[in-house]
Amino acid sequence: MKWDNIFDKKLLKNIDVGIIISMILLFAGGIVAIASATGVTHGGSLNHIKIQSVAFILGMIAIIIILFFDYNTFGDMSKLIYAVSIILLVAVLIFGKEVKGSKSWFDLGLVNFQPSEIVKIGFILSFAKLLEKREGTLDTIKGIIPIILYIVPIIGLILLQNDFGTALVFIFFIAFMVFAAGMSYKFILGTGVLAVLSLPLLWFKFFGDYQKKRILVFFNPELDKLGSGYHVIQSKIAIGSGQFTGKGLFRGTQNNLGFIPERHTDFIFSVIGEELGLIGSVIIIFLFMLLITRCIYIARISKDSYGKYICIGIMAMLLFHVLENIGMTIGIMPVTGIPLPFVSYGGSSLLTNMISVGLVLNVGMRRQVIRF
Repeated sequence: MKWDNIFDKKLLKNIDVGIIISMILLFAGGIVAIASATGVTHGGSLNHIKIQSVAFILGMIAIIIILFFDYNTFGDMSKLIYAVSIILLVAVLIFGKEVKGSKSWFDLGLVNFQPSEIVKIGFILSFAKLLEKREGTLDTIKGIIPIILYIVPIIGLILLQNDFGTALVFIFFIAFMVFAAGMSYKFILGTGVLAVLSLPLLWFKFFGDYQKKRILVFFNPELDKLGSGYHVIQSKIAIGSGQFTGKGLFRGTQNNLGFIPERHTDFIFSVIGEELGLIGSVIIIFLFMLLITRCIYIARISKDSYGKYICIGIMAMLLFHVLENIGMTIGIMPVTGIPLPFVSYGGSSLLTNMISVGLVLNVGMRRQVIRF
């Protein structure tokens, strides 16, 4: 196991302050939005705030622990990490409970745990190692087959959970990683064409009624104004009514009157848009842009390909979450259960994203070969 003394000034000076600041500010903004969404100022329970704060503290501890180890340690354990990921996804199909139509959660008593969240990190760590080993071979069919065989079990198990949103997250960051590893854009484009051609098969054989309804309502929310389209319609009303400066913290009428569904989780951005307006929304988006661009920067200056692929995978994962979550609140993306990183309520999601940030910081710290 590769052990580094992280307190050496040569490593500490490489910590990316921009990532840390953006993460903390996003969490702080999320806590305020969650407090408003759950009615804390109107006599509501503090439980959501407490759970989110505990998850943040655990996340900070996890980041510190991660920084102690050279990230290549995880590369050496890539086969074990991949195997554990498969076991977790199989276990949740057998022992998990169904939430919102997806059998993707473990009920641990006090909290629910979604294994696919931690599997995202595990897969990025293991897949990045595979890409590093197969560099220079991804421009041929023979070189691509092992990549496909590595991906299919993970995506397949997630689809069996009926969690199409999470499967899309994996597909998105995998595409970024293989492109960064040198896979020809022709293969990626060809895969995209095959995916489009497979839509009729997916529609008639795999999509459930509620998934079909979500897609149809995405194109026209008015089809089901009191059902599937209700979320988007109310969200757009809330964000639009916030105008430039917002109605003020804890003063959102759509929020306080309960018109915004899932307002502390999936539709937290609707609360921000209504109460903080365009100004508050742009600040949140700017913080995400800062975080994502710093991830790209660290990927560019990483000391090896493994570190680069880790950063690209995590960057793409966060990017998809942001685009999908904000997009669905303003009606330009279909509604899924994908939370807004660091902002939406959810302990497992927050912890996963903070671990991801810890890995990017780890790669950035060790961007130079340090000799002790």
